Amino acid sequence: MHYNPVVSITRKSRSLLLAATLPFLMGGACEKKSQNATDNGAVEAADRATQEAGPVDKTPLPNVDVSKLTTEQQDLFYKLIGSLTSPCGKGHALRVSVTQDQTCKRAPFAVRFIIALLDDEASETIVRKEYTSKYQDQANQATVKVDVTGAPQVGPSDAPIRIVEFFDYACPHCADAKEMFDEVVEKHGSTVVEYFKMFPLGNWPDSPIAAAAAYAANAQGKFKEMHTLLFANAPRHSLENVKFYATQLGLDVAKFEADARSFATKVESDRNDGKAAGVSSTPAIFVNDRKYTGPLYAKYMSMWIEEELAVNR
Repeated sequence: MHYNPVVSITRKSRSLLLAATLPFLMGGACEKKSQNATDNGAVEAADRATQEAGPVDKTPLPNVDVSKLTTEQQDLFYKLIGSLTSPCGKGHALRVSVTQDQTCKRAPFAVRFIIALLDDEASETIVRKEYTSKYQDQANQATVKVDVTGAPQVGPSDAPIRIVEFFDYACPHCADAKEMFDEVVEKHGSTVVEYFKMFPLGNWPDSPIAAAAAYAANAQGKFKEMHTLLFANAPRHSLENVKFYATQLGLDVAKFEADARSFATKVESDRNDGKAAGVSSTPAIFVNDRKYTGPLYAKYMSMWIEEELAVNR
């Protein structure tokens, strides 16, 4: 897992970092307006209820390796799988889904998700919150069909995993997401297609220029290269800046400048598409028409993708 600019960190310092970052990364990062903190009362109530429950069943699960977890984490793991509900909406615990319900294809992935979070030092409250977000809130979430006509893309249009990202080139968390997607696309290859939708938040005055510049570069077959330059040089996105980037990429600058002006309406259209999809912060990511709410790290996105491929196969 990458935590730039930290190159290496101890298990204790990683614990502190995850405690600070995981809850924040779940719901987007760069926002036009501040939002009130989420009420965790329901999660805390669930914690209290399980603490008052009877003995925890610590019988090992078949083909599930928890040896990389500490003894305390293993105890918490068995507590969680015995108290969290089925990821398939059944009226029993996750442990029952894994050991007895062969129809619940999500169960093994739910177990992997919990182990990964615990290994990354997530607290019980965080694990419960993220599990609920992924397996309960997602089940109640309506699908979102985003129009990707004309949007730049990486990957084949017929890929089984369709990712749509709304982003702002000056948003630092969108830059983190780019690093994540670069790793994910390299790993999953032709099984993934990523579509790019512009969503300038209004926090950085030159973000609309950067968005239009990306479209203009795409018109000359250089989207990925411009995409990289715009993030690397954020928030230096004035017209003169982006013309310089176009020169660096060997683009027809006169055509680029004319296209950038004409694509301003496309950028605004993307923003409207985002608003219609309920986007209010960036990055906003949709995987097969459902909003991605997991951590912005490649291993978690990969787990999400692998689960979708297995469940929908």
